[in-house]
Amino acid sequence: RPPRSTLFPYTTLFRSIGCTMADHDDHDFNQGDSGASETFPMQCSALRKGGFVMIKGRPCKIVEMSTSKTGKHGHAKVHMVALDIFTGKKLEELSPSTHNMEVPNVKRKDFQLIGMEDDFLSLMDDTGETREDLKVPEDSVGDEIRKAIEDEVDILVTCLSACGEECVIATKVNTAVDK
Repeated sequence: RPPRSTLFPYTTLFRSIGCTMADHDDHDFNQGDSGASETFPMQCSALRKGGFVMIKGRPCKIVEMSTSKTGKHGHAKVHMVALDIFTGKKLEELSPSTHNMEVPNVKRKDFQLIGMEDDFLSLMDDTGETREDLKVPEDSVGDEIRKAIEDEVDILVTCLSACGEECVIATKVNTAVDK
């Protein structure tokens, strides 16, 4: 019969350094944040027009993209023109195609418009939860919302959220409401 040390090499090793498996149970490996990350990395060459990207720390939608080949030993460069999804401001970035860029996790959600008070919207989601913390946008979307309230038309508003910010970006007539 072979010696016990060849049958259980790890047990012998642990005992020789004065350690048991129970010693490893004292560590708490459940550290970190509870939600999903606000951004994720993506290679520049995989980004597409109409997609999202972080430029100068702002979540943006790509409106133009072009790739230029450089000299003999250079890398291809990607030139991006994008619009900030919350402010509409135009931003540009030039990056090597092999480099990673951060892409924001952008969520879209529709809410039924219930009303408006002091330029804050009263909204309800599809589960019946209400919220009153979003301001009426100061653009044509805001004008559409004000007109819908004035004309007592049932509409849905589309809210975009990314990187801890959110705003209303669009409206549409609510066809699910019984007339």
